Amino acid sequence: MMLSNKIPLTKLIGPAFYDIHHDIKNNKYTHYWLKGGRGSLKSSFVSIEIVKGIMDDGEQGNITHGLVYRKVGQTLATSVIPQIEWAINALGVAHLWNIPKRDRVFTFLPTGQTIRFEGTDDPMKQKGTKVSKGYFKYIWYEEVDQFNGIEEIRTINQSIIRGSDTDVSVFYTYNPPESMQSWVNSEVNIPQDNKKVHHTTYLSAPKEWLGELFLIEAETLRKTNPKKYLHEYMGAVTGTGGEVFTNLEVRKITDDEVNMFDRIYMGIDFGYSIDPAAYIKLHYDKKKNIIYLLDEIYKVNLSNRDFASELYKKEVGRELITADSAEPKSIDELKSYGLRVDGAKKGPDSVKFGMKFLEDMTKIVIDPERTPNALKEFETYELDKDKNGNFKAGYPDKNNHIIDACRYALESEMRKKRFEWG
Repeated sequence: MMLSNKIPLTKLIGPAFYDIHHDIKNNKYTHYWLKGGRGSLKSSFVSIEIVKGIMDDGEQGNITHGLVYRKVGQTLATSVIPQIEWAINALGVAHLWNIPKRDRVFTFLPTGQTIRFEGTDDPMKQKGTKVSKGYFKYIWYEEVDQFNGIEEIRTINQSIIRGSDTDVSVFYTYNPPESMQSWVNSEVNIPQDNKKVHHTTYLSAPKEWLGELFLIEAETLRKTNPKKYLHEYMGAVTGTGGEVFTNLEVRKITDDEVNMFDRIYMGIDFGYSIDPAAYIKLHYDKKKNIIYLLDEIYKVNLSNRDFASELYKKEVGRELITADSAEPKSIDELKSYGLRVDGAKKGPDSVKFGMKFLEDMTKIVIDPERTPNALKEFETYELDKDKNGNFKAGYPDKNNHIIDACRYALESEMRKKRFEWG
């Protein structure tokens, strides 16, 4: 008995997702981060992939299941449950599925395979998510930006995915929040071999699928409020207006480039139990006013002895490192291990001047592989707001350990600039 439908997939998924479909069929990646604006068809694509994938697996004797998550369980009934039901109907296979009105489990009748719907607002319930036969192959986090962070996602995945299941597909769909402080906007910039990030907009969808009214509304917003249009329809991270560093260039820094760099500076911001100990190595191109972040250490519960060991692993040698002078004992201890460490001289308004120095760089080039923690700090560093929603004066002293280390590293150049400016 042939269980799979005969409806062409080109009638069901947008052209922008054809390559992703083939990647899923070939088990090319495990994690698929699908982002974009309104009308980008990402949710309809995932729902088709899950339903059709389960049926195709069943036809081949592979008992797989689907698991669909929303952060809040109450939102399931008005979002992913009707979306999966839509996919079942679109594929023309409603007669092969049991779709109860209240139970959060859809069952593929020929094989007993299931699609389950869960909210993560009840953490204890996640521990009991199991199937008696087969395994969860398709996992979907809809509106993933509403979850508490990647650690919450990772904990759920670890409890669901068995180590031997190399063909699992985990989908993360969302409209990017406008602020880079959102964890998800930072997470997608961290490269992984088993992760695919895909961005789509309504412009790549067949117009007849969206309807004339949708297109009119999009065009009206584009003309009347371009920034809101970019965020809502194009899925752009437009920012809140409080971003401090708007001069970032995120890209790979090649080994050939590094071999040409000759103005190397290093800095340390001390930390231990809550705040991490942070070290940064960078190159400063004074002529072009560009800094390149080359290497980092970023760890909590790191003793000064272990910190020194980590630095020697980086082949620091006897090059000068400028550290936070508020920790003279830590500086002395690092010196006792043979490192050349001096305390930053700081001075009045040193924080304000140092931050302005970094802001005024033509570019701060950050390689996500070389310095992932630096990338996260620089991208998400924003001004605080008061109770009325207005931005406060001054720079927040939080989540800025690498940033501070950069200030210390470049202090000698900053002092020259300050002298030049009078």
